[in-house]
Amino acid sequence: MSNKRIDPVTGTETTGHQWDGIEELNNPLPRWWLWTFYATILFGVIYVILFPAWPMVTSATGGLLGWSTRGDVAAEIQAVDDAQAPMRNRLVETDLAALGDHPEVQDFARDAGAAVFRTNCSQCHGAGAAGGIGYPNLLDDAWLWGGDIDTIATTIRHGIRNEDDPDARWSQMPAFGEILSEEEIATLTAHVMSLPDGTDPLAGPGGELFDMNCTSCHGMDGKGDQSLGAPNLTDAIWLYGGSEDQIAHSISRGPFGVMPAWGKFLSEAELKAVAAYVHGLGGGTEEDPATN
Repeated sequence: MSNKRIDPVTGTETTGHQWDGIEELNNPLPRWWLWTFYATILFGVIYVILFPAWPMVTSATGGLLGWSTRGDVAAEIQAVDDAQAPMRNRLVETDLAALGDHPEVQDFARDAGAAVFRTNCSQCHGAGAAGGIGYPNLLDDAWLWGGDIDTIATTIRHGIRNEDDPDARWSQMPAFGEILSEEEIATLTAHVMSLPDGTDPLAGPGGELFDMNCTSCHGMDGKGDQSLGAPNLTDAIWLYGGSEDQIAHSISRGPFGVMPAWGKFLSEAELKAVAAYVHGLGGGTEEDPATN
């Protein structure tokens, strides 16, 4: 049985609901609200017909207009690519060593290379290219494989110690912990740590160990060999850390850092651009010395 009645004060029918003696009035919704509500329903129906709306297994309904934000972004990217195409072609055709003779191409390369670096290289070398433990600092002039722009491009193109590119730069330091005793490792560690202070690389018991085990790669003077990727041990720049424990670990285990062959992922223009950017960071050299 309905409890609806007319409220004597307002003259409005009640809904029949009441709480603690308070009855709910059955006030009709304002017309403007109803029409707005109906308009939103109509808008929703039109929207799902015209635009992408319903998710499917691998995509979504495309809508009659075929519009998408992804399509807009792709069109904008294509427009930028088309606008930059002439300069990218000039970059591809220009010898890297001659970029300085073409300032506009060089500026374009460094700007484009900065974007490539932030996207692909900063994860390892850092946003500022200062590197970290196991990742080279690209701001100094201590280059394992050489720091002229063509050499940098080769390193980027083929990578280091990867199995994807047969032309990857390759070197391997032995794990001397399997060859030398703990006492010899400690002696060699202390000797290597003293080299930046001017110690003769061949002097004393440490020098004897250095001569027998290290000079074939790092040289009699300890200054390394870029053709082998062997670091200079006299400049106090330690790729894997310069503490006693870190150097002893490097000697014992033999570090084996890997860099991807970016030639498989970057276009020729992108590769040249990032090489120009890295070379221009401040550590690139015009002509490398025989040793680093």
